[in-house]
Amino acid sequence: MVIKVYIASCSGSTSIKKQQTAITGLLDAMRIEYEEMDIAANEENRKWMRENVPEHCRPASGIPLPPQIFRDNCYLGGYEDFFEARENNTVYTFLGLTPPPGSKEAEALEKQNA
Repeated sequence: MVIKVYIASCSGSTSIKKQQTAITGLLDAMRIEYEEMDIAANEENRKWMRENVPEHCRPASGIPLPPQIFRDNCYLGGYEDFFEARENNTVYTFLGLTPPPGSKEAEALEKQNA
């Protein structure tokens, strides 16, 4: 299972840069392995990302912008979705991963399943 974060290495938007850094920084801090897929340096990455973000998740302009998160080829969400999961302590669940023992998320799942 591979987590892929689609980013733009040379975006003119400070908002996009901040969102990308926030996501990758948190994944690094949580020691979650992921691959950065640069849509600015690789046209195939850009095309694949744009074709695989579901229609109902696209912005009004119709063109999805980075950052976008996938697990293997399954769309998980964008910046807002990821940080909603962060606020709810459900990042591992959002990513389709098993939370590590002792984490807040693992404890919450144990309480749910009890």
